[in-house]
Amino acid sequence: MTEETGWSTAPRLKDVAELARVSVKTVSNVVNGTVPVAEQTRQRVQQAIDALGYRPNATARRLRTGRSGVIALAFPELPSPYFAELSVEVIAAARRKGITVLMDDTGGDPAAELRIASGLGDPTIDGVILSPLGLDRLTLLSRARDIPLVLLGEADLGPVADRVHIDNVSGAREVTRHLIDEGCRRIAAIGWQDPAPRATAEQRLAGYREALESAGMAVEEALLPPVRTYFRPDGAAAMRRLLKLPNRPDAVFCFNDLLALGALRAVHEAGLRVPEDIAIVGFDDVEEAEYAIPSLTTVAPDKRQIAELSVRCLVERIEGRFSGPSRQITLGHRVVVRESSRRSR
Repeated sequence: MTEETGWSTAPRLKDVAELARVSVKTVSNVVNGTVPVAEQTRQRVQQAIDALGYRPNATARRLRTGRSGVIALAFPELPSPYFAELSVEVIAAARRKGITVLMDDTGGDPAAELRIASGLGDPTIDGVILSPLGLDRLTLLSRARDIPLVLLGEADLGPVADRVHIDNVSGAREVTRHLIDEGCRRIAAIGWQDPAPRATAEQRLAGYREALESAGMAVEEALLPPVRTYFRPDGAAAMRRLLKLPNRPDAVFCFNDLLALGALRAVHEAGLRVPEDIAIVGFDDVEEAEYAIPSLTTVAPDKRQIAELSVRCLVERIEGRFSGPSRQITLGHRVVVRESSRRSR
């Protein structure tokens, strides 16, 4: 018997039910997600599960349902804080349904993405959540194994699988509009990729252009320094190029927060002030954005909702509760205004 739980063997459904003061059937419904459970009851059951360290018996589950309770999750850049934070949310959402998540990093390699989309060639993988970067529609359609799949992110591969994403064009347009409303008139953008732009770059550039054009402002190619990747050094290098211009920008929209954090560093090194000399905004609302000096204005996707809906869509496919056409789910976002762009008082 352990001091923490009072059980000498692995906790059972019955133990969870007793601690949560509900029936075994209710615990089973929460774990398997087969029947809706009142939110207050679900939370009480989840607290009991967490307290006891209960884990479903994978062997018993597979014998009973033909499923293992294991899914795969893959992102192109796990070192990116955005993908790391989203991974945590997906794992938590899956755990609430009694599902184990296997993680992988594809590096944006089409072959690696196809391998993941095909279930890693492992018959014990029930389904896959994938954020593709290099995969194209025809290659995805050719995947060898028919396995439930949910796609995340900007890449629109057509009706080949359920997809959960946000409106990147709208988010970029709104945060650029915010800079205009703050009085900025020469707004640069860091994040364009040349010669092979990704969907993220294309969509966020489109939103930036729309905001400028609707305000009657010109889009200057000199204010669009290309980057290779979306990490801090790229943002700093691009910002240094902008600072060398004869007529430097008074604001910069960075296509993600890491580029913006790099840009913040370059401006500081140049002895300039943010936002007084140059306002800077980002995209993704990673945790570091709130704690940067100055704190970073950014576009915040609802990572928890993205995770919840992607897991829900996948489970519905796995359990055969939904077999209709591929769903394209667009979720909301908000512009979080912080110190890096707040000029008006």
